[in-house]
Amino acid sequence: MARQLDSATRDALVERVRFYRDLGLTEFYRRPVNAAIDAAVEASEPATAAAEQSTFASSPEETAYLPEEQAIAPRKPISAPPLVTTSVLASGDKAAALQLIRDDLGDCTRCALHKGRNKIVFADGDPNARLMFVGEGPGADEDAQGLPFVGRAGQLLNNMIAAMGLKREQVYIANVVKCRPPGNRTPEPEEANTCSPFLFRQIDVVRPQVLVALGATAATYLLGHRQPLAGLRGRVHAFRGMQLIVTYHPAFLLRDPRQKKEAWADLQIAMKELGLKPPKPASGS
Repeated sequence: MARQLDSATRDALVERVRFYRDLGLTEFYRRPVNAAIDAAVEASEPATAAAEQSTFASSPEETAYLPEEQAIAPRKPISAPPLVTTSVLASGDKAAALQLIRDDLGDCTRCALHKGRNKIVFADGDPNARLMFVGEGPGADEDAQGLPFVGRAGQLLNNMIAAMGLKREQVYIANVVKCRPPGNRTPEPEEANTCSPFLFRQIDVVRPQVLVALGATAATYLLGHRQPLAGLRGRVHAFRGMQLIVTYHPAFLLRDPRQKKEAWADLQIAMKELGLKPPKPASGS
């Protein structure tokens, strides 16, 4: 039997549930929270409809990443800032243009994530890269070093890049958020929407031919809507004049190595778009 709530408590809970729904957190709680509360919220504002395994050989590990299907979508498509129009970018100096973005980011305190961070994790790689990877956010190793994908998931990403016939220094790597979420949890919409404009500015400077979204969170905030990975993988998405491909996050692949073969199939789509072929095995191997 549902517990009866006094009117003040009920009103407060209705407001809290509405707040989460406004942020797009429609699956943050298990429904029904309370039949009366659900009915009140619905009446006040209806809810919005919402390589082969050996290629990436790595031993599984326990991670604090939430399951892919728990990534939270923004309520509305993200309105990305316009292209950087500084004279620096006009001169073709992408490294200098990216530095301007980093300078603008500064010692960021725009959202609550800054309170627990050690270092801001801006990006890594070649500003002139034809291929860019976007992940979710920094983990403990990244927070310590100030570079994206340097822990176990980063080692796996390096293997994925090598399987494509490239070196890490030839690609560009960034995340949706620049500060580590507590416990490596999924960034909340307020945090991601505050930080993602800097990511869009980075993308507009690098202008890679192919952009690879690593995991549901990156795909959600790049495409501006939530959809299961199964519906996003296996095809090329048009994205701001570039080609976007969605695959699994390396941390997810560490938890479930069986999906490495599926990730390799995704990367092969990217390779086809870039005109790349896998490196030939070394003689005698």
